[in-house]
Amino acid sequence: MKRIVFYLLLWGIIMLSTGCQGKKTDKSDNDQTVTQSINTVKKTAPLVIPEETQLLLKELVDNGDYVNSNNYPSLIKASIVHEEIGKNIQIIDLRSTDKYASGHVSGAVNKDFKDLPLYFETGIRPFEFDKIVIVCDDGSLSSYTTALLRLMGYGNVYSMRWGMSAWNKDYAEKGWLANVNGKFEQLLEKAVNEKAPGTKMPELGTGFKTGQEIADSRFKKLFSDGVSNVFVTADEVFANPSSYYIINLERKDKYENGHIPGAIRFKPESTLGFPAEMASIPIDKPVVVYCGTGHNSGFATGFLRLFGYDARTLRYGNNGFMYNKMVNDKDVLSWLPFTKDEVNDFEVVK
Repeated sequence: MKRIVFYLLLWGIIMLSTGCQGKKTDKSDNDQTVTQSINTVKKTAPLVIPEETQLLLKELVDNGDYVNSNNYPSLIKASIVHEEIGKNIQIIDLRSTDKYASGHVSGAVNKDFKDLPLYFETGIRPFEFDKIVIVCDDGSLSSYTTALLRLMGYGNVYSMRWGMSAWNKDYAEKGWLANVNGKFEQLLEKAVNEKAPGTKMPELGTGFKTGQEIADSRFKKLFSDGVSNVFVTADEVFANPSSYYIINLERKDKYENGHIPGAIRFKPESTLGFPAEMASIPIDKPVVVYCGTGHNSGFATGFLRLFGYDARTLRYGNNGFMYNKMVNDKDVLSWLPFTKDEVNDFEVVK
């Protein structure tokens, strides 16, 4: 059904593009009529969806429409990873070599983000594993990485929720527990900010003619670019919120209970892959995506960057600036604040 809706939407875009010329204004028409005609054309201007973007959208839909499937986002608990150690599972640790050497999950291999495409092509036979689990410090990088790998077609890849902070208290005390805070709770706003009508999506400019070639080119670029500008902190965002286009990926009641000033709510289940929604996101401004933990937003950021947006995920999500409020309203709004209850007591190897 989603595939049918997608094709109908693309067909509608094409029809709008070819049918919005309108009738010529007769010379005898007065200035008011001319003005009204111009305004009408402006209001009904079609979305601009570049050809490469359309091909990439179709390619992803044909390959399972991951971001709108039941497998999205692909997160796995540390306890499940621990239970499957020694079984048909591959664990990939994206942390620095020093952190990996000081202690890691048994059986985990240490890989740099940029090296993953080659590793998946020649280093392992990915589909022979039941699960491939990506691990990082806090779960943000592993979520972003898992999104890209899933979109590439690796359907058995998962991101370990909370990162190594969920493995044992030593990592939690230096990681999540050291970074949750409520320092910007007093600056939240409750006003509903409406998104602008969709206008256009970024030009990809790969020069290729097929969806597969375009996808391969985009994935290659994202991995070669690295992750230096993929993440942003609450301090950076609250210092000047207006310099970003801020996307809130939360339920309506959570959004209305308090959000970053200027943030616009996008429904997680009906944004990614839908041109009318994505086209409302500016293509000339940094985009910050945030959720409760930085995990879901990491997945969304991967998808948006694939389509050329300058998207970043807010590390630690709401936990990084309104933690006390999350704890107090947990039962009412089903918030997910990181607490010691999320921390296990698992051993590491060196």
